[in-house]
Amino acid sequence: MTNGFVFGKFLPFHKGHEALIRFALSKCDFVTVLICCSDKEVLPGDVRQRWIGESFAGIHQLEIRIFNYLESELPNTSQSSRKVSAVWARQFKTLLPGYTVVITSEPYGAFVAGFMNIKHIPFDPDRSRFSISASAIRSDLFSNWNFLPAAVKPFYAIKIAILGTESVGKSTLSEQLAEHYNSSLVPEAGRDLIADSNSFTYNDLLRVSHEHSKRVKATMAGDNPLIIMDTDLHITMSYSRFVFDKELELTDEISSVDKSHLYLYLVNDVPHVQDGTRLDLERRNALDASHRRVLFDNNIPFIELKGSWEERFTAALRNIDHLIAQK
Repeated sequence: MTNGFVFGKFLPFHKGHEALIRFALSKCDFVTVLICCSDKEVLPGDVRQRWIGESFAGIHQLEIRIFNYLESELPNTSQSSRKVSAVWARQFKTLLPGYTVVITSEPYGAFVAGFMNIKHIPFDPDRSRFSISASAIRSDLFSNWNFLPAAVKPFYAIKIAILGTESVGKSTLSEQLAEHYNSSLVPEAGRDLIADSNSFTYNDLLRVSHEHSKRVKATMAGDNPLIIMDTDLHITMSYSRFVFDKELELTDEISSVDKSHLYLYLVNDVPHVQDGTRLDLERRNALDASHRRVLFDNNIPFIELKGSWEERFTAALRNIDHLIAQK
C-alpha cells in the first residue's frame, strides 16, 4: 500500500491545490493533506480543513490533518532551500512515519523527499495547467476569483446590504450598483413572495427569510466576489416586529449567511410613491423607525445615504470602493 502526502498552508485553498490533491490520489492508495499553520497566521486551520474536506467529500482514501507550529521553532518560507527542507523533513518523518511518497509542485519537494529517503512525484512544476498561487489570490481577489473552489468562495465574498423603509429606491440603487461593478445581485425576496405590504402572515415572513438565505448562498459561489443585496434579514425581522409584535425565529445558519461587510441605509427623504401595494406615508415612516431599532438592537453599524438619487449613488460608490480597497 502506497501512502503519500501533500503539504502546504492553503492560504487560501485554490483550484491548483485541488488538482494537486486529485493527482496525488491517482498515484497513491492513501493520501494525507497536511495543513501547516503558523502561530503568526490569523486564518484558523479548521477553516482551511473544512474547505478541503468539502471539496473532497466522500473520498475515503483522503485524510486532512492540521499541524500547528511555532515560527520560532520551524521556518515559515516557501523558498526552495535545502537547509529549510532538511528541517521540515525531520518534522514530516515524525508526523508521517511509513509514508513513502510526497507530491508537490515546488523544487523543495525533491529536497524534502531526499532528506526523508522517499519518492517525490512532481505535479505541474512549471504551472502550465494552473498558473495561480495563493499569494496572487490574496493580492488580487477580483482577478483571481474563479481560481477559488466553490467551498472557498463564500468565505471571501464581499456582501453589501442596501437597506431602508419602503419606497426609498433600494431596488433601483441595488440594480445600478450591480451594473456599475458588474457584480452579483441578490434581489429582494419579500417583493417576490409578498404581493402587498398591507396583507401577509408571519409564516410569509419565514418563507421570505428562507428564500433570501437560499439566494445569498447561491450567489456567494458565483462569478464575482462582490455581492449587492437588495434588503436583508434585518428588514424582514423589522416587519415581524412592526406588524406582529413578534421576533422572527431564525436559525444560526440563516443569520450567518446574511451577515454583510457594509450596510448602506437609504434615508426616507424622497417622495413617497404609492403603487397600491405599499404602506401609506405615515406607516412607511413608522416602519423606518422600526428598521433602525432592529439594526441598533443587533449592533449593526450602517451608513446613511440621503439627498438626490445621484448623490445617493455617488455616496454608495465611495463607500463600496473604500471597502474593496481594504479587502
